[in-house]
Amino acid sequence: VGVNHLEAHLVSILLDGRDIQPPFIGLLVSGGHSEIVQARSWQRYTILGSTRDDAAGEAFDKVAILLDLGYPGGPAIQELALIGSPDAVQFPRAWLEPGSLDFSFSGLKTAVRNFVQKAGGGDALSPGARADVARAFEEAVVDVLVQKTILAAEQKGISTVVLAGGVAANTRLRESLESACRTRGWTLATPLLEYCGDNAAMVALAGALRLGRGETSPWSLAAIPTLLESSFGK
Repeated sequence: VGVNHLEAHLVSILLDGRDIQPPFIGLLVSGGHSEIVQARSWQRYTILGSTRDDAAGEAFDKVAILLDLGYPGGPAIQELALIGSPDAVQFPRAWLEPGSLDFSFSGLKTAVRNFVQKAGGGDALSPGARADVARAFEEAVVDVLVQKTILAAEQKGISTVVLAGGVAANTRLRESLESACRTRGWTLATPLLEYCGDNAAMVALAGALRLGRGETSPWSLAAIPTLLESSFGK
């Protein structure tokens, strides 16, 4: 049974036994992908928005390198941002065209690089300044991800939101999206933290769901790098 990596991230919300079913709006955020999708069923998806340059997780990794935090960058930036001041530094948000559900994080990454270079480099920043940069960067990413996901749900009239992918482990993102959904009376589903990153369990479950529907795949099945509005098997 051919398993699509992104669909496996979406079904990871079922690994704790919850019965979350489509239709829903899914925010898929990882090192390689940043997409907003509309799920009509577990095998039918429409991409509503995607990144035009860096994925969110990729931006976290690159900014972490600028701040000399090592790799992977997500956990390090999250930890450092906790002690950063919310008002010390401000970075831009790329909203793009009015109503657009696409993302762009290259400008934000450039703004961080320029700030760090002006200060003399990552190793020249004081611990406090480095934390402030991490906080401002994380807030900029989370702000755009949450607002565009909410906009997508409003546009489609869907009140269930799914957050999945490696960046779904980010506490600030989870809390911010949960707050936005709760204010509107919507349902938010997120995977358990141990199932946010790539894991065998989500792949096995995605395959089991397709096999349970009677789907099989030929050995010549081609790799599909995105979600399609059709079944991958036959």
